[in-house]
Amino acid sequence: MTATTWTGPGALERQEILRRTRTVAMVGASANPARASNFVATYLLSSTEFDVYFVNPNADEILGKPVWPSLAALPVVPDLVDVFRRPEDLGGVLDETIAVGASTFWLQFGLYDEDLARRGEAAGLTVVMDRCLKVEHARFHGGLHLAGFNTGVISSRRCAPRL
Repeated sequence: MTATTWTGPGALERQEILRRTRTVAMVGASANPARASNFVATYLLSSTEFDVYFVNPNADEILGKPVWPSLAALPVVPDLVDVFRRPEDLGGVLDETIAVGASTFWLQFGLYDEDLARRGEAAGLTVVMDRCLKVEHARFHGGLHLAGFNTGVISSRRCAPRL
């Protein structure tokens, strides 16, 4: 008997998730500009219409916005919970996501757990794993470059390497 593998939402489904999303809670957001969550947060605040809420029990402010200690402490129910946490923490974040009534559980690059995905779906969540919210948003809104940003230059020629 072959084991069934989990299949997440396809590109059109992910585009629809982003289209209907209004509020995003970033769990594990960091004030450190060297962290991926800070880069994604900067993009979401400047390039999307999402209302973004940061969740981190060890911070008070990130990018000039207040930080909440948990999903339950947020003043809103987020549509999408974007997770930047270690794999061993994901089960607890999923439990919190279910408890607050969010509709989408989104795990960033490198985070993938089929059992967790199945548990989230059984609780009524849409689950996206091993995908960057920033990259997916940029992909569907014309702002994605190989380096992860829009250069503003349209060309089929590669730049000559600088020596």
